[in-house]
Amino acid sequence: MTTTAGDAVRVPAGAVCAPADLAPKARFFPALAAVYRAQLSRARVARIPLLFVATFQSVGIMILMRGVVDGGSEARAVVAGSSVLVVAFVALNLLAQYFGQLRAGGGLDHYATLPVPPASVVLGAAAAYASFTLPGTLVTAVFGCVLFGLPMGGLWILAAVVPLAGAALAGLGAALGLLAPRQELATLAGQLGMSAALLLGVLPPERMPEAIVWARDLLPSTYGVEAFARTFAADPDWAVVLLDLGVCAAVGVLSLALATWAYRRAAVR
Repeated sequence: MTTTAGDAVRVPAGAVCAPADLAPKARFFPALAAVYRAQLSRARVARIPLLFVATFQSVGIMILMRGVVDGGSEARAVVAGSSVLVVAFVALNLLAQYFGQLRAGGGLDHYATLPVPPASVVLGAAAAYASFTLPGTLVTAVFGCVLFGLPMGGLWILAAVVPLAGAALAGLGAALGLLAPRQELATLAGQLGMSAALLLGVLPPERMPEAIVWARDLLPSTYGVEAFARTFAADPDWAVVLLDLGVCAAVGVLSLALATWAYRRAAVR
């Protein structure tokens, strides 16, 4: 039996048309790697200015503090705090600005249409920005050790401090950028967060009031600073160092979870 173009196609009563199969969602780790590579190539253009500004800022702070601090535990706090400040400048300040701009410009709509988990977008962008901090952190730490006469045998701990502190600060920066109702407020929040990391992380806690010390304990990067500062001692307490790194890792997981929730919230609005 032949049908012409004008013939109607009859569907039996009660028949249900099966929906077309959609492509499966991308798995987490492949999606994370794809976002990371894309963000890394995007930020590579600004790599040298980022490293120069972040490192120059931290080195300048140590030079200023050299006229106030002679040595001992205060010098360890200054060097450790200035080194982690490089991470805060990129992971907290710049990432808050990036996600604030992404939300204001409609860039989140692009990611929302992709079949990738929201956590992979946040983690991929955070990891890409944090990847630029290790060279600047190492240069700052070496310069600080020479300036204050501290041993360099414990600099290997930066291989753990940078990713853990970077994850905690990057999650916080992404959350600030995604939750801010306006791009200008996201920039302001990122700068205020970096200022808090500067004041609470670089200044020796022995010279702070008790209330400021409590506020310092709430800063995610504090535990990375403490872990790094303890390695300058003649006989470091490695159990306490591992405890500080564990707290920093736990805070990093919580801050990245907050950033993922903020991404989902911003993407559906």
